[in-house]
Amino acid sequence: MSDKEKDQLSLDLEASIEKAPGEEKEPSDSGKSLEWICHPAKKNMRTTVLVTIFLFVVIGAVYYATGSVWFGILAVVILFGSLASFYFPTRYRLTEDGIFVKTTAQNLQKKWSQYRSYYMDKNGVLLSPFVRPSRLENFRGVYLKFWYNKEEVMAFVKEQMEKSKSEGGE
Repeated sequence: MSDKEKDQLSLDLEASIEKAPGEEKEPSDSGKSLEWICHPAKKNMRTTVLVTIFLFVVIGAVYYATGSVWFGILAVVILFGSLASFYFPTRYRLTEDGIFVKTTAQNLQKKWSQYRSYYMDKNGVLLSPFVRPSRLENFRGVYLKFWYNKEEVMAFVKEQMEKSKSEGGE
């Protein structure tokens, strides 16, 4: 493996926060933390109504085309499941210990030392385990959506990433 590839990979295996099955590990309250809930369906009700109407039209078209109630139910599950992050709230909590993201179907807990770069856009910030841009970062990174708190989130992310880099010796 070349030095370039070693630089690109993050092998901080001890950095992941493990939890036993059925056990919820809550972040410690020591130090600074930032917490918010992002619920895109509440942000723009017009878009929410239009998307919901469109989904019901598609579900109706699936039922009409197939004549099967089961395909209609499958369409409901697939369409609403794929838009769960839009319809249901996502809870974010950033602490000095790590990043905690709670959705309807998943609890994600990561340490800052697992991330080596970040990229901000108008809707949020992507924390990437790679030093340079990579096609894999969308799958291995974590995206934090802003909720009228862009400045606070970015200040916290910058501070923790700098702290993580200085502790990691990079």
